[in-house]
Amino acid sequence: MNQFFEFFVVIARIFTILPLLLVVTMYMGKRAIGQLPLFDFLVIITLSSVTGADIADPDIQHIHTVIAIITIALLQRIISYLIIKKRWFGHVMTFEPTVVIENGVLLIKNIEHIRYSIDNILQMLREKDIFDLSIVKLAIIEANGKLTVYRFHSSTPVSLEDINVTKRTSNLAYPVMMEGKVYTEVLQNLGLSVSWLHNELMKKGINHPEKVLFASINDDHQLHISTIDATPTGPPFRH
Repeated sequence: MNQFFEFFVVIARIFTILPLLLVVTMYMGKRAIGQLPLFDFLVIITLSSVTGADIADPDIQHIHTVIAIITIALLQRIISYLIIKKRWFGHVMTFEPTVVIENGVLLIKNIEHIRYSIDNILQMLREKDIFDLSIVKLAIIEANGKLTVYRFHSSTPVSLEDINVTKRTSNLAYPVMMEGKVYTEVLQNLGLSVSWLHNELMKKGINHPEKVLFASINDDHQLHISTIDATPTGPPFRH
């Protein structure tokens, strides 16, 4: 009988907590769900922990959980207000944008600073239908972790005004080197050799392959390279 009562308590808490969470989330606004800044991410984790503990443990007083959820929602609204009204406070509570690609070149120091990998950046580019770094003039990891890309003008999508403008036939490039390692199978599939790659590197003044952070070849057998010592040349981006 006692166990049956505990089951009833858990079910009752679910039916009261979920509507409360719905109301609280709507009160917090779209910002907490759509962009999920750093503080809002912590709020979501805290709400999950409080709710999970309340549902799983019938010994926890339910009213304490309700008060905790309401308090967290009020705190989130206050912080959101300060972030909007006080720019200095917003800078403290959020990350700065980080330039990760400039003029088609990966900036490995910036990428490592935000704890991303080259594979992360390449995947995010592919999700934006970009398979060739050489068409990227600027790529920025925003404060919410999303990638923003500005292409070179000649690589932007064709519009009616551009009918008479010559566009590149392909924006597809294949990675052939990553952190000094050569992908020989990719070269073979393209009908190229390792010696051809080394000759192309030497033409670009690179005598040591280990200095190559990333290299790709497009359908026209044009080699594009990012070196490990590449540094930003433009001004930093701020909020």
